Amino acid sequence: MALAIFDLDNTLIAGDSDFLWGRHLVERGLVDANDYEVSSKQFYQDYLDGTLDIYTFLEFSLQPLRQHPPERLLEIRREFIAQKILPLMLPAAKSLLEHHRAQGDTLLIITATNRFVTEPIAQLLEIEHLLASEPEQINGRYTGRATGIPTFQHGKVQALEAWLKQHGGNLEGSWFYSDSRNDIPLLERVSNPVAVDPDMVLKAYAERNGWPIISLRDGDRAQPRN
Repeated sequence: MALAIFDLDNTLIAGDSDFLWGRHLVERGLVDANDYEVSSKQFYQDYLDGTLDIYTFLEFSLQPLRQHPPERLLEIRREFIAQKILPLMLPAAKSLLEHHRAQGDTLLIITATNRFVTEPIAQLLEIEHLLASEPEQINGRYTGRATGIPTFQHGKVQALEAWLKQHGGNLEGSWFYSDSRNDIPLLERVSNPVAVDPDMVLKAYAERNGWPIISLRDGDRAQPRN
């Protein structure tokens, strides 16, 4: 048995759940449309460019959680999953997950997107283990702040090391699937790094290092990507 690790956004699903959560809030009139959408697009571009300040982004993205009681947030999230996430599910991603399950591997999602947004997506994918940026809660309400080390870039490595220590595991024979240049630090740590529909920086890096490059966007099985 080995550890099979997966990035979430633009890897296992065909879009970015964090960005789409912000769009959902705008469409529902729950945040100021002009200010929020402009900032959200800039943060997303920073992420794509590899220049995102994760602490500033989390301060921005978690603020809407503090503005509503938990029951209301769960209602909004159910609508979000139904309207924005279900259309992004990929048959080839499901087949890849089933392959690793058949091998007896332990499946783990590790994502920079916060747990409130990603936990129900992990449940849809039937993946028990999730490492995500953690929104702070006090007395059952979100504070709008993050807690702990964000699971982004080198923070993913730190979070995984802590998880392995807690669970008594190791990275022997491990896999990590990701689309993003931001995940190169963790891709370099596993036994089997795989670039999935990668951005241009990761694609070039994978080619130089001889890593497999695959696509989960077409058909019901992973396909080699040239």
